[in-house]
Amino acid sequence: MSATDTRIPIAIVGLNFGRHIVGQILAGSGVPHVRLAALCDIDRDRAEAIAQKLPPAHPPVPIHTDIQPILDNPAIPAIGLFTGPVGRAALIRQIIHAGKDVLTTKPFEADPDAALAILREARVLGRVIHLNSPAPLPVPDIAQIRRWHREYNLGAPIAVRAETYAHYREHPDGTWYDDPQKCPAAPIFRLGIYLINDLIQLFGPVVETHILQTRLFTKRPTTDNAQLSLRFENGALGNIFASFCINDGDHYRNTLALNYENGTIYRNCGPGRAGAKSELALVMQRDGRREIIARVEVGGGSGAYQWETFARAVRRELSPDSPDLVTPEQITAGLRVIQAITKQSQ
Repeated sequence: MSATDTRIPIAIVGLNFGRHIVGQILAGSGVPHVRLAALCDIDRDRAEAIAQKLPPAHPPVPIHTDIQPILDNPAIPAIGLFTGPVGRAALIRQIIHAGKDVLTTKPFEADPDAALAILREARVLGRVIHLNSPAPLPVPDIAQIRRWHREYNLGAPIAVRAETYAHYREHPDGTWYDDPQKCPAAPIFRLGIYLINDLIQLFGPVVETHILQTRLFTKRPTTDNAQLSLRFENGALGNIFASFCINDGDHYRNTLALNYENGTIYRNCGPGRAGAKSELALVMQRDGRREIIARVEVGGGSGAYQWETFARAVRRELSPDSPDLVTPEQITAGLRVIQAITKQSQ
């Protein structure tokens, strides 16, 4: 590290999924904002395998099988926590009480009440907790949808159809992905959570859910094909389809068709694809005719880690009272939907 390197030192804890985050830090969007300071996993061989793949020019990083040495290290101000969601709030409590900030992933916690309590506690302590969904600041496509809703007076939300899918043929590996209680309606819990969080930001809280799910190809005891029906507090209705079964090469699109009183907004619908960008289109009726009023492609969507925002927050350059920041209540609202799914699955 040079004397002019202002990047935030961060330790990555939990390297099953966390290995992907290490990649973002070393050669992705995290490069300008954070630097890898330590690796931690209960499986030391896993941590050592990742350490051996660091670029030759990268300084060696310490490896730990317990988080305590990282908590005791004053040179590490931030921790990326990528363990499973069950009991994550308790781990975060240890971290923030050690005076460190946290970047973590969706779903934030299995217990919504524990999640809300730790998010509020962090605010009292002046500590930062960011995750990728819902993101700390509105992602570009959600921000654009909100602008169109205001600018074109689209009126009340009426309904939404949403879908996301991938091609997995998984086998049991003893992780929480195998447990129907820890991973209920697995495609919704693992992929559809992005859409749940998007829709809560756009349509508000959910008051009723119904889940359908099947096992088609997976060898895990959890399902691989699921559909979630939603009734929002404002009366709008929604449907989220999520699956691990579809092999068309067009994965993770997070498609939306949002019906409002005075128009419809489409996100990533149809066979067209704008690469890593989100395609948005607004359709309204003008003078008795259907018109495509606006089209736009925006970079960044659900699930991206906002590294620059996190670094600014750790440096205390971003006010925790900013009205643009996601609230603890908004984060928890998505978890309450998952909690309802879990109860229905039981």
